[in-house]
Amino acid sequence: MYLILMLGSIGFNYLIGRTLALSFESRGSASKPLLTLGIAANLGLLGYFKYANFFVSTVNAAFPTGIEFPPIVLPLAISFFTFQQITYLVDAWSGDAHQHDFLHYCLYVTFFPQLIAGPIVRSSEILPQYTRASSSLFKPENLAVGLTLFFVGLFKKVILADGISVYSTPLFHAAEAGTVIPFFDAWLGAIAYTFQLYFDFSGYSDMAIGLAQMFGFKLPMNFNSPYKANSIIEFWRRWHMTLSRFMLDYLYIPLGGNRKGKFRHYVNLFIAMLLGGLWHGAGWTFVLWGGLQGVYLGINHAWERLREQLGINAASRLYLCGARMLTFLAIVWAWVLFRAETLQGAAEVYRGMIGMNGFVLDPSWIRKLGGAIQWTESVGVTFDTEIINQDRALTRSFGLLLIAWLLPNTVQWMQRFQPVLRMPEEWKLFVRFLWKPNTAWAIFILLGAVYTIFQMTTVSEFLYFQF
Repeated sequence: MYLILMLGSIGFNYLIGRTLALSFESRGSASKPLLTLGIAANLGLLGYFKYANFFVSTVNAAFPTGIEFPPIVLPLAISFFTFQQITYLVDAWSGDAHQHDFLHYCLYVTFFPQLIAGPIVRSSEILPQYTRASSSLFKPENLAVGLTLFFVGLFKKVILADGISVYSTPLFHAAEAGTVIPFFDAWLGAIAYTFQLYFDFSGYSDMAIGLAQMFGFKLPMNFNSPYKANSIIEFWRRWHMTLSRFMLDYLYIPLGGNRKGKFRHYVNLFIAMLLGGLWHGAGWTFVLWGGLQGVYLGINHAWERLREQLGINAASRLYLCGARMLTFLAIVWAWVLFRAETLQGAAEVYRGMIGMNGFVLDPSWIRKLGGAIQWTESVGVTFDTEIINQDRALTRSFGLLLIAWLLPNTVQWMQRFQPVLRMPEEWKLFVRFLWKPNTAWAIFILLGAVYTIFQMTTVSEFLYFQF
């Protein structure tokens, strides 16, 4: 059934897109009502499958309506292939769609490396690659680069993301069950999820571009060390970069961007991020998460204006250190809403994070605190069995923080071979640390791949699959 749905969507959008493209070629313009019809049909399809049950349950909760609506199973990848086809229609309307046949368009929509969780690819980026003769030729270099990217991504997912999930998942499950979450458990669980999501999505992004590289295609970069960001503005330029680009080009700018005064600028930011949150999931936690990101961005823009007026040097080492720490803590705080299954669960975690549920440490910390034990107890800290292993959660989180902050990302490490479209120009690394297709690196990657595969003993799915 859902295969028929996807094929129907592909056929519909191809016909609309080709009509718009041919009209632009012959007259220099295309029908805006036809474009509107195409976009509305795509959003209507997405809205029905993804938000119908959410809307009905919200109405039933707010009013004594008792509307009954059958549960709808979300079709795989509908959020991504819907947005991708909207970009195709807009490109066709503006004259940016390249010549292609129906089979190439089908490949554009269903290309499996990026179908499930992105990146959201524009037709002008990938369709010319499909028609290029050199793309169909097998190249050992593409295989070597692609396999390396894939196995590095798999390592991130299986070893790093799944390894830290044993500290985040129990915490959020306990919160949903109504368990009182103490301060240290709340923060360590939230930080653990912060890194779980980071390496989960980073790993998927590496595997997606690696798989595409094996076939001779390059995808746009979608993940650029976002926890190295020194502001929320910079974070959204680094996290899910193609989604940020989509929201910028198709939501924020059409709403007026920053062209209609400061107030409208902040309103447009808030609306774009609110809808971006809703796109991630049909639930109030996602809506609030998107709204919080909009508030963050508004505060960030206001601070940048104030900072310039005050003459604060944003390039100083002290400022950058403080900015990065504050940005990271703001991200951790927001991810609680993103992870929690209900508002009640999120509220329980937040109560713990602000100290409303007390301060409880693992009894093993008594020995580590030594002479400070009396002072610790005097400020209200107690020692009892905790929800998660605080010692291990702290140690592993700190190790992952060092990886996220100090090491280059995978694309940086392999920048000699340009594994993505539009490589960032600001990267400057010591050449000796860059990946090379030699025996030493091959053995290193092979050993890492074997170790990773042997650790795959349980079923695990990517977090972004649900979006």
